[in-house]
Amino acid sequence: MHTTASDGRCSPADLVAWVHAAGVTTFAITDHDTVAALAEARVHAERLRLTLVPGVEVTAVWQGRDVHVLGYWIDPAHPALGAFLAGQRARRVARARAIGAALAQAGAKVDLEPLLARVAARAGAAVGRPGVAQALVSAGHASSVQDAFDRLLGEGCPAYVSRTGVPPNDVCAIIHAAGGVASLAHPGVTRRDDCLAQWASDGLDALEAYHSDHSEADQVRYLERAQQLGLAVSGGSDFHGDDPMSHRSRRRVLGGVPLPEPAWHALQARRSTPSAPETRR
Repeated sequence: MHTTASDGRCSPADLVAWVHAAGVTTFAITDHDTVAALAEARVHAERLRLTLVPGVEVTAVWQGRDVHVLGYWIDPAHPALGAFLAGQRARRVARARAIGAALAQAGAKVDLEPLLARVAARAGAAVGRPGVAQALVSAGHASSVQDAFDRLLGEGCPAYVSRTGVPPNDVCAIIHAAGGVASLAHPGVTRRDDCLAQWASDGLDALEAYHSDHSEADQVRYLERAQQLGLAVSGGSDFHGDDPMSHRSRRRVLGGVPLPEPAWHALQARRSTPSAPETRR
C-alpha cells in the first residue's frame, strides 16, 4: 500500500484508519523509494494493535525499463538504505524536470515547481509520474491521470523520459543489507518472465504472485514459477487510495488481495538480520 509520501492519496494516519476499518490486522506500507511514512504509521498501528510490516517499493532499471522490487521487514533507519533511497529520490526529481521540459516541447506546458516544492517540504517524500499526471489534469492538458499517461507520459509518448538507476540485483542487495526480503512486484505487469531465473539467482527472494492487476491465470503462472525457482510468494492490493479516475479499480479495494497464511509464513522465513554499517579507520 502507498501513502502521500509517494503516490498514494491517503496520509499515513488515514491509511492506518482505513486498514483498521477494513478489518485488516497485518499490513505493509511500501511507498516508492521512501520510508518517510513508516514512523507516523507505526504510532497509529500500535495504538490500534495492528501489525505493520515496514516496507518500501524500490524502482530498479533493467534494459531501460522500470522493475519494481518490494522490500519487506526492512530497517527504515539503516544508514546504507537511507543513503541509497536519497539517491533514488534525487533521480526522480531530475526525471520530473526532464519530463516538464518534454511536455513544454509537446505543447502541454505545465509548471511542476509547486509539485516539487510540496514534495521537498515533506522530508523523505518521493515525486513520481502520477504527480505530474495530476498536474496535467489540473492544467487542462488531460482529462484524467490515465489520459495523461496514455497520450503524454507513457512509454513511446512525447514526454516519456527513460529512467536511470541501478539493476535489480543491486536493489536486492541493499534490501538484504537492511534486513529485508526482496520480492518482485506485480510480475504480470512487468512482463519480464525471461529474466526471472536470473533475478532469482541474483538475490530475489519472492514473486508477488497475488496482485490486484493479476488475472487468475497470472496468479497460477507465478505461483508455479516461484515454486520452480525456489522462491517464496508475496501479495497485496497495491492500494493507492480511492481514486475515482483510476482505471485500476481493484487497486482501490484495500485488503482485496490477501496473502494465504502458509505463504505468509514462508515469506517471513526469508528474513535476514540487517548488516552493520562499515566502520572507517
